[in-house]
Order: sequence, then C-alpha cells, then structure tokens
Amino acid sequence: MKIKAGIAGAAGYTGGELIRILLGHPEVELVSAMSKSAAGRKYYAVHADILGRSEACFDALLQEDLDVLFLCLGHGESRDFLEKHPQPDSCCIIDLSMDFRHAASRNLGNRSFVYGLPETNRDSIGGAKSIANPGCFATAIQLALLPLAKRGELNKEVHIQALTGSTGAGQSLSEGTHFSWRHDNVSVYKALTHQHLNETSETLGGLNGAEPTLHFIPQRGGFTRGIFASLQMECRLDPEELVELYQDYYIRHPFTWVAPFDVDVKQVINTNFCYLQLIRQGNQLLLISVIDNLLKGASGQAVQNMNLALGLEETLGLHLKATAF
Repeated sequence: MKIKAGIAGAAGYTGGELIRILLGHPEVELVSAMSKSAAGRKYYAVHADILGRSEACFDALLQEDLDVLFLCLGHGESRDFLEKHPQPDSCCIIDLSMDFRHAASRNLGNRSFVYGLPETNRDSIGGAKSIANPGCFATAIQLALLPLAKRGELNKEVHIQALTGSTGAGQSLSEGTHFSWRHDNVSVYKALTHQHLNETSETLGGLNGAEPTLHFIPQRGGFTRGIFASLQMECRLDPEELVELYQDYYIRHPFTWVAPFDVDVKQVINTNFCYLQLIRQGNQLLLISVIDNLLKGASGQAVQNMNLALGLEETLGLHLKATAF
C-alpha cells in the first residue's frame, strides 16, 4: 500500500515542486493538495507543467488519514494551522516554514520537531513524526561549513555572500520580485540580519563547541532559481587535508559532493544536489556552495526527509536531471 501524502499551501512555488516530485515518487500517492486560493481548480491550472500528469484538483480542506503532511505555508502560519487542524500522532508532519526550526520553538503539544538537515541529523530524522525543514540559505551555508564545525575549526570569523534567484521570495508580487525591477539587477537585502542566521548558528555551534561568528550578506539576483554562496575564512589546513576532511564527512550523504571542477548554479538547478568547491590561497579558504533553492533548499530536501523518516531509500523520487549540459 502506498504512502498517502497531503500538502497544505500547494499553489505556491514549494507546493508546486512537491506536487511534481510526489507524482513521480514510486512509494507515494498524493491524495490531497490544499489551497485556499486555487480550491476546485486543476493542478495544471496553477502549475502548467503538471498538464498530462494529473487531472486532480486542489482541495479547500485537507483529506484525513494522511501518512505524511507537508506544510508549505507562510512563516508564522504553520503553527496556527496545526493548532486549528491537529493531526493524529501517526501522521508525519514536515514543515517548510521557519516556525519550528529554532531550538526554542520546536515543541507544539505532544510534538517535538527535529531539525531536518540530513547531513548532520540523519539519525534523528529516521522515524521522526515532526520535522522542521531548513531554510534555503541556511542549507547552502551549513553544508559548506559542517565538516569544519565537526572538527572544531570554526574559531575564526566567516564572511558570507549568497546570491539567490527570485523564487526565493515566493509568488507574492513586490518591488523586489517584479520582473522589470529584478531583471539585469543585483541588490543586497537584510544585510547581517537575515533570519536564516539563527538556525545556522545553532547547528554549527552544536558541532563546533561554540557558535561561530558569521557575517552574512544575502543578495537578490536577476535569475529565477538557485543559490550561489561564497564563504571566506582563515584556515591553516593544507588543501589535501581539506579535501579529505570534506569527502570523509559526506561519504554517507548522497546529495552533497565536493566537486573536482569549478561549480556554477546550473549544475544543480532542478536537482536535490549541493556541490561544494574548496579554494585555498595562502591562509585564506574560499568555500563555494551551490543548490537549487526550491529543491535542496526546500521541497527536495522535504522529500529526502520524508524518505528517511518513513524508512525509505533516501534518494527515492529524487533522481532529477540538472538544467546544465
């Protein structure tokens, strides 16, 4: 019998990506995709590329008896939704908002949410019934730094710049997402204060022994999807030792790879992969991390977490081809 899955907030970018992945997942049946704005309309009336794959319509209310529920709601809305629509203990809930990502906000009733970054928390995710999916910037930054944190090497300041595509801002129209403003343009926003810093510092600090000093400059790019993050810090490990450290750390993790070539965003767009590049010059280390913000940074990672939580093969349903040639 297939796993019965539902999505709350299925008309947005992350909901659309989940629909696409779950329709092709060999062990899952998508039985309910809820959207207040699109209720009664076919999936493909909102997500055009679903045409030919499903004739199903969005639901106004979630169906019951789900095995797994993905929450693709706005920040601050997931907790309220679960309080008004409590799910049985048997239902695995995977929240893609930031409502349960921080240690101080992980509990709701008898549920305690696990932070869903498989590359550091896989054992806790296995069998979990409540998972807080990481943020997209947080994912790219943490994957670049986890091996150093595990070794206790994050005792120097880390300077981070990360460029994200327009889908990172969601579907709601604003000046910062309007095509005529964003096209051929780059800008900085939430400099040094971005909300993903807190979850990043908590995770890295838990491995490193103390929270690292992160100086983060997020940037908006004039492209649709992807994150290109560059991180610079002082590091005295020699290049061969660095590569071995990263390869050893990620040997059990199928979606994060140290690339033997220059990385770029197109290599990972439409996949659940993170590619890392290590560049050492003198005592300075440059780390480059590239992910698809909607997949490894959101919906793909959510399915990866579902696979782990429900005892499935971690890569199931996530064999996706990049847009690069």
